[in-house]
Amino acid sequence: MTDTTRPAAATDPRRRLSEIEFIALVAMLTATVAFSIDAMLPALPQIGAELSAAAPNRAQLILSAFIAGMGLGTLITGPMSDRFGRKPVILGGAVLYIGGALLAWAAPTLETMLAARLIQGLGAAAPRVAAMAMVRDLYSGRQMARTLSFVMMVFALVPAIAPTLGYGIIATVGWRGIFPAFVVFALLGAAWLALRQPETLPEAARRRYSPTDIAAALREMWAHPTARLSTIVQTIVLGMLFATLQTTQLAFDQTYGRGDSFHLWFGLIAVLAASSSFVNARYVVTLGMRAMIKGMFTAQIAFSATMIAVLALPLPQAVEFPLYVIWTVSLFFQAGLCIGNLNALALEPMGHVAGLAATVVSAVGTLGAVAIAVPVGLAFDGTPLPHALATFTLAALALWLTTKIRRDTDPD
Repeated sequence: MTDTTRPAAATDPRRRLSEIEFIALVAMLTATVAFSIDAMLPALPQIGAELSAAAPNRAQLILSAFIAGMGLGTLITGPMSDRFGRKPVILGGAVLYIGGALLAWAAPTLETMLAARLIQGLGAAAPRVAAMAMVRDLYSGRQMARTLSFVMMVFALVPAIAPTLGYGIIATVGWRGIFPAFVVFALLGAAWLALRQPETLPEAARRRYSPTDIAAALREMWAHPTARLSTIVQTIVLGMLFATLQTTQLAFDQTYGRGDSFHLWFGLIAVLAASSSFVNARYVVTLGMRAMIKGMFTAQIAFSATMIAVLALPLPQAVEFPLYVIWTVSLFFQAGLCIGNLNALALEPMGHVAGLAATVVSAVGTLGAVAIAVPVGLAFDGTPLPHALATFTLAALALWLTTKIRRDTDPD
């Protein structure tokens, strides 16, 4: 009998790293995305003042441009890593990412900055997709789940410390200094991968995907009600998350006058929200994925309604600000609780095209979320009210759509 809890081919020459080193490497590669977003947050006011003085709130588009590039890149890097191997794609993505970071460092206008961040996002998609594929190549069953859990535990630390790192860089050398830091981070990860980790996808296991294959997978997923609805709801959740990322720094700075301490508050929020993975692991087997998702959306409707009411009342800032922090924690907690479950629901009926389906779900969800987050972010009027109204509406829509999700195993 085969032991599925054991790494596949324990003596496999493709994996000569220790488990600890492999987990640390994968965590660093995947952390490129979080570092590239969260370290930018403290810089947005200064970038807006320098590159978009007439409309400083447009600086938040720096985050959207990166995320859009990442979504587009996912459609490309997923199939490419299956065709050419994981290492060439990750290393090629690092080159593209570094080129984008250098262009952003020298950007004289906001438009150039947005183009550079789009390029950075395209490059960051490579480690986002291919590093996770490396885990699937080398592990299976419970061991894969265990390895991914450790990776995500390390990954969860990045949002907690990235804004503080960004704040320290800005205080020392100015906001443009963040981009050389991105270059150094990418170079370290690429060098570690190149020197220490052998290719994990053997020639015999590689597959060639064409645009026709991707289009066919998209059509098949859209035709299946469970996959379609789960992907749409995941898109809404990501949209709420990205809108929060775009507006949180603005609210701390402009609404509550805490811009200088934002990095510390954001670290606290990230640490508190990280508990969502433990809550999900504890209860999802007993309650089920859909029950967990519906419960979170119901709670979010209540949180957002409360926030709207609080903002409508003439409450002192000493009362309003803590409630805003709690509401922000709930939004990050919601993402941690729902995204994994929705991804599992979307991919469950697509087992015969699991790899390609995962690429499509990730790309569609990311790009759709940008379309949601951009207008919500640009609606910021000096208060969190537009964000709260949008979140209440989106959470209600997501809850309604979730009630329509049916699994193939459900009785007729």
